[in-house]
Amino acid sequence: MLPKKIKVAIRILVIIVLLFGFAIAGVIFGYNYVISQEERFDNLQSEIDSGDLVINDKTQGAVALVVETGDDTSDIADKLYEQGLITNTFVFSLVSKVNGFDGAYSAGTHYLLQGLSYDEIMYFLTLEPASVTVTIPEGSTYIELKQLLHDAGLSFDDAKFDECMNSPNLFVDYDFVSDIEMNDNRDYILAGYLYPDTYTFDVNSSPEEIIRKFLNNMESKLYDEYYTRAEHLGMTMDQVITMASIIQKETGDVSDMMDISAVFHNRLDSDDESMHYLSSSATINYLVERQGGEFSLMHTDAELNIDSPYNTYLNEGLPPGPICMPGQDAISAALYPEPNCNYMYFCATGDGGTAFAVTLEEHEANVAQYSPNWGVGNDVTSETISDDDYAGDETVAAEG
Repeated sequence: MLPKKIKVAIRILVIIVLLFGFAIAGVIFGYNYVISQEERFDNLQSEIDSGDLVINDKTQGAVALVVETGDDTSDIADKLYEQGLITNTFVFSLVSKVNGFDGAYSAGTHYLLQGLSYDEIMYFLTLEPASVTVTIPEGSTYIELKQLLHDAGLSFDDAKFDECMNSPNLFVDYDFVSDIEMNDNRDYILAGYLYPDTYTFDVNSSPEEIIRKFLNNMESKLYDEYYTRAEHLGMTMDQVITMASIIQKETGDVSDMMDISAVFHNRLDSDDESMHYLSSSATINYLVERQGGEFSLMHTDAELNIDSPYNTYLNEGLPPGPICMPGQDAISAALYPEPNCNYMYFCATGDGGTAFAVTLEEHEANVAQYSPNWGVGNDVTSETISDDDYAGDETVAAEG
């Protein structure tokens, strides 16, 4: 018989050999698993790229899973279980860790199908979430902006969106929102601040999330020097954005914006109180279009007398708030009107341009010259072109 010490040594040696063997086997298994996993995911991506495997909101049986910012693997596993997409949250969490997916899941809306493997679910959740891209043109009104968002595929509730637009307390972390003067006459408190640009939104974005993305962009466009300049002009940033919105609607020609701004500033600063009526056709078109009418370079007496604080023919100064979403050029023009400019009137030329005048007589001559280009059958009334309370009569057109 072998001595006891030798037996013990042999046993230890066998255990060491077995452990070493297990380690080697584990390395081989792990290597093969990783290689196999990479091949599986490569094949899965090929199916996605080829269009053979597409899962979206139109896919029959598709289930929408929303991964919130800050969700960890356990949170996601719980949501998958609740949706009936997995049967064991512990196994999912364990496999996720083994696969190296922890922390790699993309926040947003993902569409999945019943019957997908855990690996497939994990892979889909690392891809870009379902989204829509939409371009908001400069000068879009709030109503037009909402329609563009819907047309792009966003399905928010309009009433909730409107409620958010009139709830600045939700966005007080933005200085320019905190500075907005609350006014019961204002149509939508945040109108004018949804900066026109191209955006990508998660398909299930809430109204607050959508608005925040707009406001984030606006915040980046309102430079520190703008606030300094506004203070120098004796204006609040809200007044600047309001004037910019009118300028934006008055012309699509950037080269005319500073001159139009000069007209408005000159009239507001005039010692002649009758000049404080901006008489902007853009504000009339805003009211007409809200009532279901169409844009026009000329307006009827009834339109010019619409009872609204936004009617700058009937009310002195700026309207209660912006009438559209102004772009960078219009905002800059509102802050930096053409220097040493004494224009007091302007009218549309009918071909996209603008004719400016210092005196009422010059303005009336411009109206007589360009009114045939406005594409309206009726003649300009004598009241329209002779009342010096009006900056440019109903001819002060948005895009000329």
